[in-house]
Amino acid sequence: MDEVLLKDYRPASLLNVPARVPERGRFPVIDAHNHLFGEVPAEKLIEIMDAVGVSVWVNVTGNVTMPLENNTYTIARRDFAHFAEHYMKRYPGRFAAMTMADFAQWGDPILLENDFVERCIAHLEEDVALGACGLKVTKELGLFFKDREGAMLPVDDERLFPIWRRAGELDLPVLIHVSDPAAFFLPIDATNEHYLTLREFPAWSFYGSHFSKAELLEQRNRMIARHPKTRFLLPHVANHPEDLASVARLLDAHPNVVVDFSARIDELGRQPYTAHDFFVAYQDRILFGLDMPVSPEAYRCYYRLLETRDEYFDYPDYIGRFGVYTRWKLYGLDLPDGVLKKVYYENARRVIPGLEA
Repeated sequence: MDEVLLKDYRPASLLNVPARVPERGRFPVIDAHNHLFGEVPAEKLIEIMDAVGVSVWVNVTGNVTMPLENNTYTIARRDFAHFAEHYMKRYPGRFAAMTMADFAQWGDPILLENDFVERCIAHLEEDVALGACGLKVTKELGLFFKDREGAMLPVDDERLFPIWRRAGELDLPVLIHVSDPAAFFLPIDATNEHYLTLREFPAWSFYGSHFSKAELLEQRNRMIARHPKTRFLLPHVANHPEDLASVARLLDAHPNVVVDFSARIDELGRQPYTAHDFFVAYQDRILFGLDMPVSPEAYRCYYRLLETRDEYFDYPDYIGRFGVYTRWKLYGLDLPDGVLKKVYYENARRVIPGLEA
């Protein structure tokens, strides 16, 4: 018998367990965190939403478009009015959107002019008049954005504080993405949980960045503490799902914080007992979000995680592909109906203005 090299070892599972994949969410679903990946027409999105029971679809980057290039998605700025006109107005109540205001820029210093904060607030207010329901800030803050002097902007830079205060005065949630998976800040080697992903998308690695992941999260938390009257929505389980105890401490310390679990079911489904208890304990503080190109299969996998006791099943990667870089298998959380209702739609209606209807 030929020797099997360890690097070639890929055992085929013989496990035979039931699969209970929900066709639709048990209750109506608000997808509170997604993007317009490519030029997907409203009619196509509605078709998928109706098939899987999504009542409202929130585009958290309403003033940009995200075309597919080189097997990944890029970002290009576009007037908020486009999404408002072609999606929100055509299908009232089915679509909502946040704006990135003047944070929707890349490659240049963010404070090119002295009036950046004033312009950002003005454009935020203009987009709110068109129906924007929140302010979205991407991970570029703390990782790429620099000021006029070339210094990296920390997340808690006081020059940006008027923006966060104004959002609070307008009763708008600030959806702020800070850092990324913990493995993205580690060397890309055989011990890295995301080795295959980072090998395909090396630009996603932040190893050696100006600020470490821990420093970025500390900056974010200090900024949140300074703005208790502003509601902060922290995506991807506050970008620390590998350590749910730390997220619990954050929620306990800051009542103005809510989280979503978009694009992180891979982390939750490998710790089903801890994740179940976290969802039950913080059931009023968690929103549903997909954050990947829409497909019936992706939504149903999310429902499977939340609703069932299924074991050892696959999940989509960050760009919606199944079976590409499955690092492990998932296990269902089997959440109670009362928790599911809150996570699926009740919390989003409370946190994001304009979804009450």
